Amino acid sequence: MQVFLLWVANTVLDAGGQLAFKRAAIEPGAADGWARWRHMLARPWIWLGVACFAGEFLVWLAFLSVVPLAQGVLLGMVSIVVVMLGGRWLFHEHFTRLRLLGIGLIAAGVAVVGLG
Repeated sequence: MQVFLLWVANTVLDAGGQLAFKRAAIEPGAADGWARWRHMLARPWIWLGVACFAGEFLVWLAFLSVVPLAQGVLLGMVSIVVVMLGGRWLFHEHFTRLRLLGIGLIAAGVAVVGLG
């Protein structure tokens, strides 16, 4: 149960960080160059992303302390699927047939590793 909870927490924090950074990057009102960076640094989204990645770092270390590295890294790849689904839902990004195939292959690979 501990492994499962760490895996879920890692996935949520990784995906949350990626999605928060995407939101910070596309926020309207940002100019180009340094002004864009100053604008992003003043927004909460970028700091939410940083916090998610800091939390993920700690959870990832805990996760790797209880699973073999090869298995942990492969199980961690499920966050790619979660990020893609989150991008579709939150940012209306489109799926191509190849992306859908990729999602399916990654999900199948994670399932095989998880069962093994």
